[in-house]
Amino acid sequence: MTLVSIGGLVKYYGAELIFKDINVQVSRGDKMALVGVNGAGKSTLLKILAGLETPDGGQVAMARGTRVAYLAQEVRFSGERTLWEEMEAALSNLALLRTELEALEPLIAATSAPGWAEAMERYGEVAARFEHGGGYEVEQRIKRTLQGLGFHETHYHQRLSQFSGGQKTRAALAATLLADPDLLLLDEPTNHLDMQALEWLEFFLRNWDGTLIVISHDRYFLDRVTKRTLEMVMGRVEDYPAPYNKYLELKAERLERRLKEFHAQQEFIAKTEEFIRRYKAGQRAREAKGREKRLERLKRDHGLERPREQAKLKLFLDSKLRSGDLVLALEGMVIGYPGDRQHGTAPQVLLRADGLEMTRGERVALLGPNGCGKTTLLRTLIGELQSLQGQPRLGHQVQIGYYAQGHDVLNWEATVLEELLRIRANLGEAAARTLLGRFLFSGDDVFKRIADLSGGERSRVALAQLTLLPGNLLILDEPTNHLDIGAREALEGVLHDYPGSILFVSHDRYFIDAVADRIWYVDQGRIQGYLGGYSDFVAARAGQAAVASSAPPTPVTDAKSVAAEAALAPPAKGQISPEERQRKKRLAALEAEVALLEQELAQIKADLEQASGAQNIKQVTALGTQYAELERLLEAKYAQWEQLAA
Repeated sequence: MTLVSIGGLVKYYGAELIFKDINVQVSRGDKMALVGVNGAGKSTLLKILAGLETPDGGQVAMARGTRVAYLAQEVRFSGERTLWEEMEAALSNLALLRTELEALEPLIAATSAPGWAEAMERYGEVAARFEHGGGYEVEQRIKRTLQGLGFHETHYHQRLSQFSGGQKTRAALAATLLADPDLLLLDEPTNHLDMQALEWLEFFLRNWDGTLIVISHDRYFLDRVTKRTLEMVMGRVEDYPAPYNKYLELKAERLERRLKEFHAQQEFIAKTEEFIRRYKAGQRAREAKGREKRLERLKRDHGLERPREQAKLKLFLDSKLRSGDLVLALEGMVIGYPGDRQHGTAPQVLLRADGLEMTRGERVALLGPNGCGKTTLLRTLIGELQSLQGQPRLGHQVQIGYYAQGHDVLNWEATVLEELLRIRANLGEAAARTLLGRFLFSGDDVFKRIADLSGGERSRVALAQLTLLPGNLLILDEPTNHLDIGAREALEGVLHDYPGSILFVSHDRYFIDAVADRIWYVDQGRIQGYLGGYSDFVAARAGQAAVASSAPPTPVTDAKSVAAEAALAPPAKGQISPEERQRKKRLAALEAEVALLEQELAQIKADLEQASGAQNIKQVTALGTQYAELERLLEAKYAQWEQLAA
């Protein structure tokens, strides 16, 4: 059943065309990703669907009674509500239903009063809507949502005006999810979420039965949540019935097919024009004239344009200076903020780092929950902050190149060109403009002020500066923030070929898997090391949890335990073939999927018990179906693991 019909949509900003002839049918229950480069018009389309902007042409038709909830990138809360009050406001529709129920109760109590039957019928309708919307478990729903997104009970009664930007974004996401609309529009919902909150959001959206259109640059998230991909490219929309990775395959096939069709038509046109040229004045002039008319109609009505691809970021990084084998050592370090003796405040310890080393060529991802001290550690390593105890030890000839998360190193009053020349004054304007062209700054773009740029554009300026720095140890704090997917893929490629060493913080799991060969994970104030990328790390953590929960220890014989053991002690790099390394990586990835499926099964089992206790037959049936499907999927994953392990 069609929920939303978008027909011939056109949008301009001033004289600039953003998109035209957008035609999309959204069915009830669709889970759709909206992708494209920054500036393609994705957010504008969501705002039009949310009713916040008006198109310059075309129309949006929604099914009658459709409730829409929209999460913007930039979050603003009005008033001085607390976090809990804002969540209750998101459920105002349930409060209205409760008020109506209370008003109807005296009427249905008077069984002999006129209109009793109508009141009773209305009461039944309202009670059903109230129950279906979760009206009898409002407090539990709010707590589950807030806890899933990383809030603690200490936050519940704080005013939102006291929250950080990231906390406000998560609060807005919680309120949007609690609204339980028919159509959910999310613009970059994964910003400011740590790994645990990301996994909770994925689980929530996958099991939610509403309709979703989401903009995100997190490819891992899109693959796990969406089933359909809309790409906004060069002012139009391309529709692909698949999640992100499959969409890439379909896109390549579609481009190849269109190129063949274009070349075939061009060949036909060339042959026809040659025929017309040769015979237009001869005995076959009549035939040539007929072909000329048909060719003109073909060009006018059915002429194909050469398929165009979006301009891509062209990154390059090099390091002429070779470091020693040991690049960085952290021994006995305590990271945090010093206290203030004058005001009687004690030092704030965030984490301890001991016995950690980086060798030349290693790529280490620093992971951990928000607020655990990752950025503080990076700022300590580059000398911006002092450690509370111990000092980092840099190896022979190690020079650091630093990328700051908030673009703090940029001068916001300077132009793009001035910022590049500030890093290397002898580069010259011509060379600087050529370099900026690789980062998609052309023409007068180089004279824009940094303060007037979007987040993605500022990220590209900072990356351009990074290419001019002489370092052989890159320290990167959230380098993928504000970058679109194409730019992230370009960055992955250049970091893969970079000859130096890399230490980086990122929440992009796809990026971590593509770049990292080691993980440093901040856990309860200490850093633990793991070999491999993100998938290997998840498998190893799942294995550790399985080992910790088993008492007494038993021999490992099942697929899951063997996978966990393998992930905990992976072979050293260089001792196995690329094929064997790929096989083991796939095994670890399967183990990660198994661990997440088991978490979902446990959650559904708990929900089943609660629904059974409440005698909610409809919910028990739906959850039972989900449980059976997940069990079948889990068995299939085990079978895949056993086949690959053999």
